[in-house]
Amino acid sequence: MQYLLRRKIIFIYVIILGTLCPSNLFAQLRTELNLPDHDDKAFHFGINLGMNRSHYSFEHHPRFLQYDSVLVVESVNSTGINLAWLVNMRLGNHFDLRTYPLNLVFTEKAFEYTLKYPDRLQTEDSVTLKKVQGITLALPVQIKFSSDRINNLKVYMMAGGKLEYDFAANKGDKNAGNLIKLNKIDYGVEAGIGFHFYFPYFVLSPELKLGWGFKNVHSRDPDLKFSNTIDRINSRTLTFSLTVE
Repeated sequence: MQYLLRRKIIFIYVIILGTLCPSNLFAQLRTELNLPDHDDKAFHFGINLGMNRSHYSFEHHPRFLQYDSVLVVESVNSTGINLAWLVNMRLGNHFDLRTYPLNLVFTEKAFEYTLKYPDRLQTEDSVTLKKVQGITLALPVQIKFSSDRINNLKVYMMAGGKLEYDFAANKGDKNAGNLIKLNKIDYGVEAGIGFHFYFPYFVLSPELKLGWGFKNVHSRDPDLKFSNTIDRINSRTLTFSLTVE
């Protein structure tokens, strides 16, 4: 009963306000256009900060079925961060070309092994986790398609290719016997969707993006039990980021 009475009071109060001062009410509902000339600039720049969830898509080597030292191999998702500098070039009313000349991606992917004969001297257990850390310098080139601006909101989609160099890759490391050796160079494609929110002094752009690596980054070593059971390894990444322009 009190709930119904409270709703009735609020309803009457709104009607009175709308009757006495309709101009003020509609003025509050009307949105002021922020940064009206922002999208007309030939170039604009931004700082991008993001969080990623990454893992490896992989294929078993035929040796996996021939030996029983490793019973199960699974790729484990992990969380990392991105830090980048955005450069955007206007191509038209709805299209832009953009890249990130400085784009650092920190990841920590992992493989989980179920071992039949764990080596206790090497601190192995029946379920052993092998982490693969990455510090990657990425150079993406993307085409962005934007909708018309609705007051202070715009929706966009993007797609493009990328080239990556992993400083932490250990292909040539002779002391990586208990790890998985990876190549330093990777390339692939990425696509995503985002939103531009226009504020009086800046534009905030949340973005969700998927990345697929095409290159086999695995440097297989037939003498290593953590490497010889795997054939191809390809990177997969889901990134949520915020860009301030």
